[in-house]
Amino acid sequence: MNTSVESQVHFLQRPEGRVSYTVEGTGPLVVAVPGMGDLRSSFRELVAPLLQAGYRVAVTDLRAHGQSDTTFREFGDIATARDLIALIEELGGPAVVLGNSMGSAAAAWAAAERPDLVAGLVFYGPLLRDPAMGRAATGGLHLLYRGMFAKPWGAGAWAGYYRKTLNRGRTAPWLDAHTASIRASLSEPGRLRSFRHLTLQLTHSVVEPRLAEVKVPMLAFVGDLDPDYRDVAAEREWMRSVGVEVVPVAEAAHYPHTQRPDVTVPGTLAYLAKRRTSDGSAWAARA
Repeated sequence: MNTSVESQVHFLQRPEGRVSYTVEGTGPLVVAVPGMGDLRSSFRELVAPLLQAGYRVAVTDLRAHGQSDTTFREFGDIATARDLIALIEELGGPAVVLGNSMGSAAAAWAAAERPDLVAGLVFYGPLLRDPAMGRAATGGLHLLYRGMFAKPWGAGAWAGYYRKTLNRGRTAPWLDAHTASIRASLSEPGRLRSFRHLTLQLTHSVVEPRLAEVKVPMLAFVGDLDPDYRDVAAEREWMRSVGVEVVPVAEAAHYPHTQRPDVTVPGTLAYLAKRRTSDGSAWAARA
């Protein structure tokens, strides 16, 4: 059951617009943040098990994604992290944050910025630093984004890349329907323009130096086939060097939480169980 879609949609008011989210259940707060170009329904495999385990679960869209407003001008990891901080405050944190892709980077920045609000971090296909490339390569990539994510082909181009490249390996039985929803969403007025702005503003260089400030345990599920890493093994070792516990996920690419829920759901639940107080009513104080 896709509870994150079926439940009532709420809106968090921010200076440049509103961010959409759902929240349901009771217990310690868990907040999930999707990656660039995705929808909050990507966490559907995790929501029901989290609710059954006794957590209050909030799942947010990114700025200009899903049902969030398209009035935003500022995008990226810090903007997303500030939205996350505001949402946790709104819902009465602290919270353990689950993040995919750039959602992981935003969650890490939020944990460094407001350690009182983040009780733990779980990542799926995290992007916690920029790939090493020169200024010319970066400029070329931005030119590609400007052309790729323009009308009339932009929504279809992203949907195709999402379906065929970022989901290499095993695929969720609902992937085709989900990809169609992404394409339909990006076809709505203002969303493709905002998505293009995000791709041009996004940098994880603001997150990497702050990882040393994160004081809560970090757990990352990293797919063997993730195309966003030049060298998956090397990226896993770098993550371990900065204090992240890494779980390799076979037959998965950038979305191990959707591609291999048989691995990520029990792993996430085990992590969360360790973070609760003995009576299960709240998050334990930081060790």
